[in-house]
Amino acid sequence: MTSTAFDDHERLQWAGKAAAYRDSFAALCAYPAGSLLDAAEVGAGVRVLDVGTGTGTVAALACARAAKVTAVDAEPSMLAIAGRRAPDAETRHAILPHLPFPAGSFDAVVANFVINHVGDPEAAVREMRRVVRPGGRLAVTIWPYPPPPAQQLWTTIFEAAAVPRPTDLPRVAPEKDFARDADGLAGLLGRAGLGDVRCDTITWTHRTHPEAWWAGPANGIGTAGTLLLRQDQATIARIRHHYDRHTDAYRDAGGELELPTAALLAVAPVD
Repeated sequence: MTSTAFDDHERLQWAGKAAAYRDSFAALCAYPAGSLLDAAEVGAGVRVLDVGTGTGTVAALACARAAKVTAVDAEPSMLAIAGRRAPDAETRHAILPHLPFPAGSFDAVVANFVINHVGDPEAAVREMRRVVRPGGRLAVTIWPYPPPPAQQLWTTIFEAAAVPRPTDLPRVAPEKDFARDADGLAGLLGRAGLGDVRCDTITWTHRTHPEAWWAGPANGIGTAGTLLLRQDQATIARIRHHYDRHTDAYRDAGGELELPTAALLAVAPVD
């Protein structure tokens, strides 16, 4: 299994970005963590692998449930923070679609917003399935497409600032991609050998400070960050002007943002 151009781009994009992610978008990604662990039936004594742990949100929550937690990530700076946040978890470096564990090593595997970041989603799910024991569970979350308002907001801002969308960024190859909706995610898990897949949509309002929501892209996080960092200072100032204007409608009385968003959560038993 070799990496794709998309995988290589993702590795470069996230290199050294753990602190910037922790201080900006990590809170957004944290919301489904409890539901993800519930779906995988993670509780006391359960051997769980948290794939793509990031800054350790899911791993720490699983440790709080007295689970036996192993957490892996492709980015060393993420693992450093995750290790401090979840000191009872074993943390290891691993890059999908390869996990350095024997088949059937875990009772449950969870992956919170990880499938969005791999060049061969089916191979990644097959590998996660491989390390779950028969009778265990695999649960994943992804961002849906079309994007919910919180994520769509960045597209609106760049369009208002007359910044063209990049055409040169690597994408998942069409033959490896899947529809980012409930049927598409369930179908992906099915093609990876999982049956009885359940896929639900989780909706919530993400509350954050306007500077925290700006800080993610300003530090190169996500596609919006890649695009923002390509601009000259005058263009960044124009983008910031439209950012302030378009986020104003989402500000509460205290000036915090209230951003509607959603995720897909799929879970399946492993035969």
